[in-house]
Amino acid sequence: MTSMIARGVAPKLAPLLAALLLTACAAPRFEQPSVATPAAFKETQAAPGANAVRSAADGTTWKVGQPAESQPRGEWWRAFHDGSLDALIAEATANNQSLTVAAARVKQARAIAGIAESDRIPQVGVGIGAQRARLSPLEAQLPAGSPVAATNTYQAQLSASYEVDLFGRVSSNVAAARGDAGAVEATYRSVLLSLQADVAQTYFRLRALDAELDTVNQTVKLREESVRVTGRRFELGDIGEFDLSRAKTELSTARAEAIGLQRQRATAEHALAVLLGKPASSFSAPAAPLVDAAALPVIPAGLPSALLERRPDIASAQRTMEAANARIGVARSAMFPALNISAAGGGVGTSMAEVFKWSSRSWLLGAALSMPLIDGGRNRNNVVRSEAALEEAVGSYRQSVLTAFAEVEDNLAGLRILAGQSAEIEAAVVSARRSADLAQKLYDAGRGSYLELLDAQRNLAVVERNAVQLRGDRAITTVALIRALGGGWDAGGTASRADDTAQARN
Repeated sequence: MTSMIARGVAPKLAPLLAALLLTACAAPRFEQPSVATPAAFKETQAAPGANAVRSAADGTTWKVGQPAESQPRGEWWRAFHDGSLDALIAEATANNQSLTVAAARVKQARAIAGIAESDRIPQVGVGIGAQRARLSPLEAQLPAGSPVAATNTYQAQLSASYEVDLFGRVSSNVAAARGDAGAVEATYRSVLLSLQADVAQTYFRLRALDAELDTVNQTVKLREESVRVTGRRFELGDIGEFDLSRAKTELSTARAEAIGLQRQRATAEHALAVLLGKPASSFSAPAAPLVDAAALPVIPAGLPSALLERRPDIASAQRTMEAANARIGVARSAMFPALNISAAGGGVGTSMAEVFKWSSRSWLLGAALSMPLIDGGRNRNNVVRSEAALEEAVGSYRQSVLTAFAEVEDNLAGLRILAGQSAEIEAAVVSARRSADLAQKLYDAGRGSYLELLDAQRNLAVVERNAVQLRGDRAITTVALIRALGGGWDAGGTASRADDTAQARN
């Protein structure tokens, strides 16, 4: 009775047991880790219609990011309306060696994914061979000392093998390789965005230094004129040697500042040459002072949630998590049986003509089921390692998100504060110029001291340099905000230079 019940229940339980085995070794379902996403950036307020197309103050169109990171990125640097910047970024995109390295890594990752994909289909091969051999009398089943002639053997064979993906090893390995390839491709986009931003920031730094050099050179000319006039007045006995010494000191100080700025400019120029993939000794950037910050585009930050879709480094962390999750399935499948099916067919003969005769045919068909019995805990520990790798990837993803939010807040705050500083410093420039003009007139009329004139001129020089430096800081911080936001989006869906370059390099 009991045996009859067992025989009746066993067939019903077999599908359930098979399903449990498949579930036990398959990769766990990937669950997106939760991250604390604010409703809006602290430095701005979410505007209604967050997904609508927006226009900057200069008429440039910007669009808040849409899912997902594979969307075409717009040529955001064109919002600055600077032909020289456009040409520099095009040159860097074509020649930068770090980008070449990143593109080569994309090719490698895609090839590895292709290798993993190949396990989904049977592996077919062909072999043709020939050999000449002489058997011993014992092997030929002849009496000892019997003569045995050497023989020629030819063979041709077609073979095939296939692993049945019983427990998800192949599919999990393919998913892991695809995740790795996606992560590397996102890293390429991150390198490309960083390169473009570095070129733009270095370019604006050069222009800001050129403007600062102009300001200091004007101060040098003013100091030279002051030394000339003061020297004449000293010769006439109108003033003492003290005023002349002070004028010469101020001239030397201004000249030293100009030399220091030239060193900074040379360093920035060399850095730009490296970004362009050129030797520093063969590259020279023409002077182009940054004279106006009003033309800088106004960049809307959009929603914090959109940042998770736009930043290529976050996309890379996302794909790394998915690959780590798939590798848990690969590790689990190693603990269960693997089924390999093989087949071969061909011919063997003493001449090539005999190989292809029907009477010389041979074939083989087989199946092998193998699984580990005692491995000293190797496979179990490999599963634990894979699960820990997923935990590491989740932590890296969350850290990337936190860093991205902080970078956007930093640059939004930076632009807000710099705008306030610039407004105040421009008012200070107007006042300082008026003061210096009045001091000069009073000194020329003999109603003011040289120290008063010197103080007014020195104050004007400091204020003008601060204004120029703030102008450069605003341009550099604008680029930094675009980088933090993941670049600009092309609302029209046209393929961007970034994607075009990726296709060309790959």
